[in-house]
Parts: sequence; structure tokens; C-alpha cells
Amino acid sequence: MRVLVTGAKGFVGRNLCASLAALRDGKDRRERFQGLLPLEILTFDLDGTRDELAADCAECDFVFHLAGVNRPDCEEQFSGNAESLSFVLACLERAGNRCPVMLASSVQATLEGRFAGSAYGKSKLEAEELLRAYGNRTGGKTLIYRLPNLYGKWCRPNYNSVVATFCDAIANGRPYTVNDPAVELDLLYIDDLVEELLAALIGEEHREGGFCVAGPVDHASLGEVAELLESFKGSRGGLEVPDCTPDSFRKKLYSTYLSHLDPADFAYKLDSHTDDRGSFTEVLKTPDRGQVSINVTKPGCTKGNHWHHTKWERFLVVRGEALIRLRRIGTDADGNAYPIVEYHVSGDAPTVVEMIPGYTHCITNLSNEHDLVTLMWANECFDPERPDTFFEEV
Repeated sequence: MRVLVTGAKGFVGRNLCASLAALRDGKDRRERFQGLLPLEILTFDLDGTRDELAADCAECDFVFHLAGVNRPDCEEQFSGNAESLSFVLACLERAGNRCPVMLASSVQATLEGRFAGSAYGKSKLEAEELLRAYGNRTGGKTLIYRLPNLYGKWCRPNYNSVVATFCDAIANGRPYTVNDPAVELDLLYIDDLVEELLAALIGEEHREGGFCVAGPVDHASLGEVAELLESFKGSRGGLEVPDCTPDSFRKKLYSTYLSHLDPADFAYKLDSHTDDRGSFTEVLKTPDRGQVSINVTKPGCTKGNHWHHTKWERFLVVRGEALIRLRRIGTDADGNAYPIVEYHVSGDAPTVVEMIPGYTHCITNLSNEHDLVTLMWANECFDPERPDTFFEEV
């Protein structure tokens, strides 16, 4: 299949072309899209010529028309939104090519509420009418998406996305202004849009009334968006990982925020707690899935010898050889101490050992020469006010 993407260097175009390339190159092996292969991606943007676009229109099997003017220098330039589509449609007609055509329109084309009188909305509505007339005239399949505010990686700040503007400012310490925190936004994540566009490519688009729809669409106020982004910026200091519930707005917004970090800020240092036995370094904390830490034990040393009421942990030795010992606290019915359970573990054969509530436990480095490195996960973040940690020799 030959797929033509106009506006290929724009926000949506870049993301769509990256996903199409993954399919073309066999990196995305999802079965539902294999019928598109072999796949050829034809791209057009401002640096292309009309002759090149006409040639692509003559041979393509599907058109994603994403090209358009978002922030013109003057109102008259908005006519480019309809003019560019008109040229594409004329080229298709001249070539006798009735392939499906997708149009990236906007909710502003409703010209309702705060969009009333929008020049941009009027230009998008004009483009919609052109495409509908083309479909009626030729019988070609048309797909019109009235898109809300878009956000995600590679979106240009200070252009057409307030989310990108806020992300760029907050991630990089630049000033920004929330004119009205109460303004409500309808927000569509770029990956969700691209997934819908890929579905449209195989004839599985979603429709409501006379339009195609992409979703899910999230709803948040400007103030809520800014507040969330500020919390993301502060999360590093507390080693916090935001809520990553699948398909949640918070998860998608955090991914978008990260994409706006300056490369110089990708790395950050951690604080280690050290003593004569080694070191303990907290790596990350989550609101509901506990924390991850790295524990280094010096040769011949033992750490632990404590138990928990409710907290449980998982130990994974990643380098070295260790002896992990556990014993249920207290005594059995005959007054005898419970037996000790032992695990010999090694980084050469990764094995997870559970630290069970009510069992005192310890870990010993069996080497006399090399440090023991252990990845540790606890089901809850350490709370110094309620440590739930009690000393007792195994």
C-alpha cells in the first residue's frame, strides 16, 4: 500500500509517519496491520513542490491530509487550509484516483461557543465542505476528524498547543502564564489519535454521525494541567513516579512532560546511605506500589536481621553470591524457635526471594573480595513515623 501524508513534518505528521515506518520496517508486527505490507510512505510538506505532490496523488492508495495553517501572519492566510486540500483533491480527480482521503479538521469548525467567529474554524469548515462535495461527486471515501486540543511528544510549544507550552516552560524553568485556570480543555493524546488513523487505514475507523472520531478524549482545566505538570517537576526530589494507570490522563501527560526536558536534564543524582557494611540507595517511589532500592553489601557482611508486621519485600541479587535467611518470629506450640529457611542465590541465576511479614530476615555476602549488589522492592514507601521495622537476629 502507498500512503500519502501531507504535513508530514508537523506534529501529527511526524508521529503518524514514525508509526507507519515501524509497520513498514517490520518493527510493529501486530497482526491486524500486516495486510498493509508492503507499505510505502509518501510524504509532502512545505519544502516539496506541487509537481511532486501531484505525482504522489496519482499513485497513492490513501491520503492523510494533515497540512494546514495553524498560526498565520494574517487572517487571509487561513485560506491555505482549504486551498491545500483543494489542490490535493484536484490532483486525485485528474489522475482518476478515488482512494480514501482523511482530513484533519478541528472542533473550531463548529463555530459554536468560544469558537464563534473563529477564522481558523471557518477555514476548517470550508475544507470539510470541499471534501464532502468531492466525496459526493466522485464516490471516493472521505474521513473527516474534528480534532480537539492535541498533546504528546514532539508537539511545538508556543504554537498551537497550550499543553506543549506549559510542558516546555515548567520542564525547563521558563516563565508561563495561566490566563484563566478555570478554562476547560478537551484533550486528545497523540498516540491515541495515531492508533485511530492506523485503524482508518485498514477500514476500521470509528464514526459518529457524519464525522470520524478518535479517543478517548480527556477533560481538564488549564489550572489542573499546570498543577499536574508542576507536581511532575517536583517528583524527582522525592523519587516519586506519578500514577501510571493504563490509559490515564496523568500517565499520558507525564510522558508528554518528559519529552520536553532538555537533554542535559535527563540524568540526576541519588543520595546513598552508607555505613561500614555498604550502602543503601532509594531509586524510585510510587503512590501505591511501594519503592525500589539498590543495596550494596561489602564482602563478608550481613544486613537486615529485622522483621515487619505488614510490609513485604522482594530481593533480587544482580551481582555476587548471597545467603538469604528467614525465620518466623516467636516459638511453636512446644516453645521451640521456628526453623530457619535459607536460600543461596547468585546474580548468575536471577532468583527473587520474598521477605514475608512476621519473618525476621537477613542477607549475607558470601564473597570475601567482591561487593554484593541486590535490587530490593518494598510494597510501601518507607515512613519514618511508622517504619514497621523491628530488630531481631535470624
